Amino acid sequence: MKIYEIPKDASEELQKKVADLLMGQMESIGRENAYELLMESLRLTLEPHSSAHIFVAEEKGDILGAAFLNIGISLTHGGRYIWLNDLYVHQEHRQQGIAKKLLLKIIYWAEHNGIKGIELETGISNAATKALYNSLGFYDVVSKRYGFRF
Repeated sequence: MKIYEIPKDASEELQKKVADLLMGQMESIGRENAYELLMESLRLTLEPHSSAHIFVAEEKGDILGAAFLNIGISLTHGGRYIWLNDLYVHQEHRQQGIAKKLLLKIIYWAEHNGIKGIELETGISNAATKALYNSLGFYDVVSKRYGFRF
């Protein structure tokens, strides 16, 4: 299995494979125009100076999992940090360590690129995901996330 960051000049074929995988997550959210929203997000991510990145797990030409993140600047971290927006593994390939491999790649990449920390959000009742994050040294941060859409 190969874990890597999608290059900014990714082929249309690779972009479509990633979009097809991530549609599984978008469909569970139930957003209208999910595919169009996803494709626009991919387009923006792949712009040359974008602070967004996508890492994928690929095996035999199939994209089995993906992680989508943004780099921001944090006063509390004293520099750049990662906000892990999405970590998704295709249902048929779960419980095989793919999410852990993606996270380990991101942690390694972050350490070698001057990143000061990684933050994310997960569901309160998602015990398996919380166990994965805790096993890699993530810790609970008490907060309440708010959103606003235009």
